[in-house]
Amino acid sequence: MNDFQAIADRVEIEALRGEFTDAAMMRDRPRLSSLFTPNGALRMPNIPVELVGRDEIRAGGERLQSQWDFFVQTTHPGTIQIDGDTATGRAYIQELARTLDGRQGLNYAVYHDHYQRTEEGWRFAERVYEVRYLDTSPLAGTAPHAAQGSETDSADATAAPAPPASFAEPASAERLERVAAALRAGGFAAEVLDDTAAARTRIKDLLPDGASVLTGASETLRLSGIDEDINVGGRYDAIRPRVLSIDRATGADEIRRLVAGPDFVVNSVAAVTETGSLVLASGSGSQLPANAGGAGHAIWIVGAQKVVPDLGTALRRVEEHALPLENARAQAVYGMPSAVNRLLILNAAPRPGRGTVLLLREAIGY
Repeated sequence: MNDFQAIADRVEIEALRGEFTDAAMMRDRPRLSSLFTPNGALRMPNIPVELVGRDEIRAGGERLQSQWDFFVQTTHPGTIQIDGDTATGRAYIQELARTLDGRQGLNYAVYHDHYQRTEEGWRFAERVYEVRYLDTSPLAGTAPHAAQGSETDSADATAAPAPPASFAEPASAERLERVAAALRAGGFAAEVLDDTAAARTRIKDLLPDGASVLTGASETLRLSGIDEDINVGGRYDAIRPRVLSIDRATGADEIRRLVAGPDFVVNSVAAVTETGSLVLASGSGSQLPANAGGAGHAIWIVGAQKVVPDLGTALRRVEEHALPLENARAQAVYGMPSAVNRLLILNAAPRPGRGTVLLLREAIGY
């Protein structure tokens, strides 16, 4: 390797590390995952997180970033040692962060890297994140939520105000069991599962092959991978891809009929009460008929942080917690705000067994 090639390789690897920080700061998960080889790995044992492959890295990044109130990462150059088409190196990290449930702090860390030359250029084959110093003292600063009109507003969802910690903290195992018992008393089938992986497996048991299935516009489904499980692969008659392929101006009636009465609707909720009620919120109301009774069967996947004592608190959770987060997402993705224009409250199941609630012991979604 000549000196010019070695210099060019070092410059490209340094740019790769800078691109990683920029993608993380801008919450650009597709770009961040593209910086890895197809089988590349991102390992963070202090969290702990281990993600292998671009799909896992993208989905894992979405789960982590959905918890942030704000996050600032500064990368300082470290070593680079090139050996033909592979290289190793280190980068030094300073981070400030606060999550939506109130956790916060300052840390210094090291990325231990392996790089691979590919047809796309240098990519990460592996990044291993090692925390060297952590200070969880309350941070004096805040994210500038009130600032509007900057060029990054649409790309960075930090404009969402931090919700009350009580609406983001996972419920205890005892509370989840009380909720499940109350739901069963109201005619719902209710199960308590460990995590989204268990929910993905359980849903495959509950959905027969070939059934028509509508998935709700849910961050829980998207972040867990359940949305992709159902809508990609051809195992089911997936309604959402069909709806997206129809021209809304000329096919409004066809869309309305498709979403109103599928065999199954799979969705999440904004809140579930300890008295056994489910609360769903919507801007357009298009997905509510299937949940209310139009679908032959309904399955709701509910993160542990969505448990509240009663309906009054559930409505507060919708307005004070779920809406600000969804509004930030809608602004970033669609360039327009969200709103709670329709509410659906399910207090009981007139047809016992039609609706199944999968309560997770982990927090996911809004």
